[in-house]
Amino acid sequence: MTDDLVVMLTALNEEYKAVHARLTGTEVLKHSRGTRFEVGTIRGTSCRVALSLTGKGTQPAAVLAERAIQHFSPVALIFVGVAGALWDTPLGDVVVATHVYAYHGATSEDDGLKARPRVWETAHELSQLAQHVARTGRWARDVLPGTEVHFGAIAAGEVVHNSRLSAERRWIREHFNDALAIEMEAAGVAQAGHLNGAPIAIVRGISDPADGSKTTEADRKWQPTAAANAAAFAVQLARDLIKEQEPSAMDDTTESNDSGTARNIGFGQIGIQAHTVTGSTVQQNNSPSGDGPVDFGTALAELRADVSQEHSFGRLDDATYQAARSELDIADEALEATTREGKQKFVLALKRLGGLLGDLAGPAAKIAALIVAAKGLS
Repeated sequence: MTDDLVVMLTALNEEYKAVHARLTGTEVLKHSRGTRFEVGTIRGTSCRVALSLTGKGTQPAAVLAERAIQHFSPVALIFVGVAGALWDTPLGDVVVATHVYAYHGATSEDDGLKARPRVWETAHELSQLAQHVARTGRWARDVLPGTEVHFGAIAAGEVVHNSRLSAERRWIREHFNDALAIEMEAAGVAQAGHLNGAPIAIVRGISDPADGSKTTEADRKWQPTAAANAAAFAVQLARDLIKEQEPSAMDDTTESNDSGTARNIGFGQIGIQAHTVTGSTVQQNNSPSGDGPVDFGTALAELRADVSQEHSFGRLDDATYQAARSELDIADEALEATTREGKQKFVLALKRLGGLLGDLAGPAAKIAALIVAAKGLS
């Protein structure tokens, strides 16, 4: 997981611009299949966002969501945009999905159309954080007073709804009467997140009542407002998500037990200095994965992917990137040798690689663990 990056996707350019306006230092990153992401930081923070445009509809949203998850391994993916209201949700307000209905799942029988929807719930931890963001009100510093956040179901399908009387609207009201908003992408994004094990948030600003009163003139007013309000909430949610990934004093904890003594738990390098130490267990594990013998070939492949990603994000200049790849090539070649000289060559290549990547905490930690593991080989 890339613990300082959130992916944001939008369907429309108006929505894209609303998110982009809250980013700085953006650079274009082109996926090998042509998808363009703009990677930047949220203004005033070091939190990174990878932003891309999916276009309308469930299918393109699903494909690009999976592509983004596979490429970036983000903390979460947030789909940001506008939606039509159900049950008179006020224009400009924000709806955050607690769950998503793919409402087009159904079976047609002699006595009518029977709903067979798919449903995806928002991950509990992400839902809890979104509720917290709404309560604090920090997200609403640059939106109109009185703008509210609602939590509930969002219905997603492939139809633009603009009627209160149509057969489709009556069917949705009958089968999905708890949905607060209706749109066209969330089901695909939710499915992509489910298949890839990635947390997904759907954040929508209400731009029209979806009741037949939608007009071009109203869209000019409410689409930018709704998109901006959704972007404001999504960006604050992203900031808090990334902040929660940062190490804190809670990571190395001291727990009290019934005897009134303390049990110290730490991860990484630990120094113990005391007059007397009793009832303590110290475990040392030199495996980078922590669960058995090291697969050096797989570890090198992961490092190579890390190096490529750091270069694509602009954190490695071209010269350092090429030097790092050369050291990885040397390490790969040395790994095939079974001699003592081969082992020494492997370790030296890792040490040089560590020197090149010393400013990048994640790769540097992996390299250090690999060196320790390699030195332990017979």
